[in-house]
Amino acid sequence: MSVTDMPTMASAVRMRPTGHIGTNVLASEWTKLRSVRSTYWTLFTAAVLTIGLSAIICAVFVAQYASLTAEDRAGFDAASGSLTGGILAQFAIAVLGVLVITSEYATGMIRTTFAAVPQRLTAYAAKVAVFGAVTLAVTTAACFLAFFAGQAILSAKDIGVSIGAPNALRTVIGTSLYLTILGLLSLGLGTVLRKTAGAISAVVGILFVLPVLASFLPKSLEVIQKYLPSNAGQEIIGGAGGPNTLTPWVGMGVFFLYAVVALGAGAVTLVRRDA
Repeated sequence: MSVTDMPTMASAVRMRPTGHIGTNVLASEWTKLRSVRSTYWTLFTAAVLTIGLSAIICAVFVAQYASLTAEDRAGFDAASGSLTGGILAQFAIAVLGVLVITSEYATGMIRTTFAAVPQRLTAYAAKVAVFGAVTLAVTTAACFLAFFAGQAILSAKDIGVSIGAPNALRTVIGTSLYLTILGLLSLGLGTVLRKTAGAISAVVGILFVLPVLASFLPKSLEVIQKYLPSNAGQEIIGGAGGPNTLTPWVGMGVFFLYAVVALGAGAVTLVRRDA
C-alpha cells in the first residue's frame, strides 16, 4: 500500500454521512485490505497449501496403503488427514495478520487512518472484524475443498468418509476457525509490537518454539503443555481429548482466549501510544 493511497483512505470515511460512522469505517478497512496485492497472494497461498498439501498427503497414503501395517491403517483419521495442509497454511495466515497492521505503521498510513477516525478503538475493531470475516470466508472454503478432494482420493481404497461422519464436519469447521483465530492473534501481536519482523518472530516463537521448550519441563509440570496456544488450538483438528490433552472445543476456547488477550493488549497499546 503506497503513501499516495492515503487521501483516498481518509475520504473513504469522510465522504459518507457521519451518522453511519461504523459502516463507513468497515468500508474503509475493506478498501484497504482488498487494495493491497499481498492480501490476495497470501490468502491464495494459504488456500493452495490447505488444499494442495492435503491432497498430496492423502495420495501418498493411498499409494503406500498396501505396505502399511494394520495399526497404521487403523490410526489414520480420514477427516483430519485431508486437512493436514492447514498446518502449513497457518504460516501464511499469521504473516497476513501481522501485515494488516504493521504495514500501516511502516508506511505512515496509520496516521491517516486515525486522522479520518479519531476513535482509535473504532478503527481497530473495524480492522479486526474485516480481517476476521475475510479470513474465515477464505479458509472455510479452502477447508471444505480440501476435505472433499482428500476424500475423493481416499475413496480409491474405500477409506474416505462423508461430511456427515462423526467429527468430520467439526474437523473442517474447526480447522477454519483455528486459522482465523491464529490470524487475529497475529494481528493483536502486530499491533503491540508494530514491527513486522518482530511480530512474526513472536508468533513463530509462541506457536512452535514454546511447545518445544515446554517438552523439557519436569513431569510434574507437563500439564502446562496442553494449555499452550498451538497445542490447545490444534486439538480441534482430529483431537479426541485425553488425560494429557484438552477436548477439541475446550482447546479451541483456550486458543480463542489467547487471541482475545493479544487483541486486548493491542487495543491498550493503540490508545496509550502515539501513532
